[in-house]
Amino acid sequence: MAYNIFTQLSLNDDITSLRGTEVTTGMWSGDTGSLATIFTSSVQVANSGEFYYDLYDLNPASSDSAEIQFSVAYGHISGGGSPSLTNMDNSTLPTQVIYSQYRNILLAKDVERFTFDQTESDDIYVINMQRSRLRQAIDAGNWQLGLSGSNGMRTFIDDSGLSTAVVGNLVANNVYNIRSGTIDDGFATGNSTVYGLVFPDYGVIILHPSAISSSVGFTKVSTVGQARAALTGSQAPFAPYTGSDSTVYLYQHEGLVRSISGSMVVAGGAGDFKARSAETITSTNYFIRLRNNQYNYSNNPTYYTGSNPQNVLEPFRVKPITYVTTIGLYNDSNELLAVAKLSRPIQKSTDKEALIRVRLDY
Repeated sequence: MAYNIFTQLSLNDDITSLRGTEVTTGMWSGDTGSLATIFTSSVQVANSGEFYYDLYDLNPASSDSAEIQFSVAYGHISGGGSPSLTNMDNSTLPTQVIYSQYRNILLAKDVERFTFDQTESDDIYVINMQRSRLRQAIDAGNWQLGLSGSNGMRTFIDDSGLSTAVVGNLVANNVYNIRSGTIDDGFATGNSTVYGLVFPDYGVIILHPSAISSSVGFTKVSTVGQARAALTGSQAPFAPYTGSDSTVYLYQHEGLVRSISGSMVVAGGAGDFKARSAETITSTNYFIRLRNNQYNYSNNPTYYTGSNPQNVLEPFRVKPITYVTTIGLYNDSNELLAVAKLSRPIQKSTDKEALIRVRLDY
């Protein structure tokens, strides 16, 4: 009596692959595509706020369900926006650290500065999606950022609809310019200004402070005192601190947080942060053929008498019958890699064959 333990799959006949199926879902908690409120954490700000702010969907001080949605940071190539070592001997120059970090991640080797439409910039604002929100990538062409300032509320999108990615001095291939506009209406007519870059595969939005501040209307500050005064008014600072006042230290990315939050109060959700994540699913189909002389016996203890699997019960010896409930996929070392559960058992006998398709998505 022979038992079929494993069946070798044929690469040509039994396996087919389907690639490139893109699935999108809302970027934010609960798979929602629109974020209407944001909160900071006093604990996080106290511990690492000089480098970045984490933004939550709920107030972490009062809700255990609060989750990080994205983070913001400010970077300057020479440490502008943070106290210098001359003014504060224990300064960590966080803005220089941030600029260097994202330059090393996103720009090609030996490229020193971020460039926006052929304009080099010494400083950047960064919006970094939380990894658990991102899945695989930002869905290019399907996100919209609102910012508010003295000129009112402005919205920004990418130009992936032009089907032309930004090239040159970048690590990623699909990088797009950020322009004024909305998801529904497209680019703002007559405005060709580039306000930043989006790196969908990295989940990162890089904003050009000079272009953004001119459009939205942020207070230009030269001292920390001026910046603090601006924060008490309707405008938020959006420029690096280059003064010598080291007694009060303002994090420049706080201005960006206030701008994003300010845009979210606009009626009708026009200023909400809208975004979706994208994931490309690869599917492989395995066609499992159970021929009439295969898998008709079982090692289940109810199938035989005693402790010897060869002692099959009389009814099954005359007419062997099994019920297939599970398919296991193994590698060449007989290590179990995947398990497929059937929706209902399939009867198998010497006068019945079965063809089962196992689909593996990854």
